[in-house]
Amino acid sequence: MTGPLTSQPGDELIVELLDIALDAARRAGELLRDGRPADLGVAATKTSSIDVVTEMDLAAEKLITDYLAERRPADGLLGEEGASTPGSSGVRWIIDPLDGTVNYLYGLPSWAVSIAAEADGETLVGVVTAPMRGETYHAALGAGAYVNGEPARVRPAPPVEQALIGTGFGYLTARRAAQAEVVRALLPEVRDIRRGGSAAIDLCDVACGRLDGYYERGLNPWDYAAGELIAREAGALTGGRPGAAADGELTVAAVPGLFEPLQRRLDELGAWHD
Repeated sequence: MTGPLTSQPGDELIVELLDIALDAARRAGELLRDGRPADLGVAATKTSSIDVVTEMDLAAEKLITDYLAERRPADGLLGEEGASTPGSSGVRWIIDPLDGTVNYLYGLPSWAVSIAAEADGETLVGVVTAPMRGETYHAALGAGAYVNGEPARVRPAPPVEQALIGTGFGYLTARRAAQAEVVRALLPEVRDIRRGGSAAIDLCDVACGRLDGYYERGLNPWDYAAGELIAREAGALTGGRPGAAADGELTVAAVPGLFEPLQRRLDELGAWHD
């Protein structure tokens, strides 16, 4: 593991979980990268291409869950593609085997494998690997965030009007229309808005200083569990609506000094509802 850990009870568990997460994410990322047909994006509108992406997604999740079952059979699981078991150890893994499936389908590089481990509702480790970027981001609770083993740190806070903000959109038409209205109002008030297509990578881009902030409605725990920890450990603030934690209504991550005004403005604009 890269990064300092203080000598506290539970550190050995965190080191073990992080090592497992890093290895599982690497293996799944290699499977997705090397197993993607070179011509997949050429027929991106064909059902057969969608099926290939689904098969790769399921194969990556099976690789991860089999590996976790081998290393820590008593742990619980929560996965995007249906893997869900309660476990008995008190540790639960939260897995997104392929975050950014449309990017993957079209041959865009911003897709990732996201793996987090939590205990008692608190995320202990998070790993996001983006094979086509050649980057792996990781964090352990209280030990900082890293990208390819080097410390990751958020940017200094800009004025709101100079902030570069990332976001994402849902798949339902009504939700997309509401999200478009939020963007319409917010865009003139900031430097610009980016839509990358992977929530996990967007959160890591906040951690690495490539975005000043990020928000999105409609995320599931597997979309943000690892990335949120990485962003926080890099110095970002995270949450949902004012006074609430990140959840399916709204997830916000931003540098200190920008977080509060961005969160407040998003709440005013109704970014938390359709």
